[in-house]
Amino acid sequence: MTPSKVSRPPARAALVKSVVAALEDMKATHIKVMDVRKITDVSDCMVLASGNSDRHVRSIADRVIERCKAAGFRPMGLEGEREGEWVLVDLNDVIVHVMLPRVREFYGLEELWEPVPARPNARSVKGKPKAKAHAKAKAKSKSKSKSKSKAASGKKAAAASPPRRKPSGGRKSPQVSSRSRG
Repeated sequence: MTPSKVSRPPARAALVKSVVAALEDMKATHIKVMDVRKITDVSDCMVLASGNSDRHVRSIADRVIERCKAAGFRPMGLEGEREGEWVLVDLNDVIVHVMLPRVREFYGLEELWEPVPARPNARSVKGKPKAKAHAKAKAKSKSKSKSKSKAASGKKAAAASPPRRKPSGGRKSPQVSSRSRG
């Protein structure tokens, strides 16, 4: 029997407060705190922030660690400090991601870890009834399969013909005759 994860809200709140204070102190941008308890058991909270350069990202992560140690929280791990594009600070209940803006945009962690809101009307797609949307999707797939079959038949015909030889570009290769030299 595995013990269930026990969350310590007052301690977590103090830890998040220390992390956010360190991020603001170092002028991190786009700070976002996400509660991920319903999504994963890895952590209770994820904090995302951006830095202006790789040196700035490393400095922000170092300050987060300093502040958390001063508040009595021990970091479990640190990843990516050498490269500086994305530094992850594991504080057990809170995971801090400090990234360059282009890296943050590329990986899109906000979309990955934020809970997806329920659709207001699951029976329709963009205001269309489900049956009509299904019929439209089916018609699209038929037209795509027809065009794919035409393209596939063209590929089969091309594969059946012998490959063309490239022109030599003016240089002639030495000819070897079938007669023996003598």
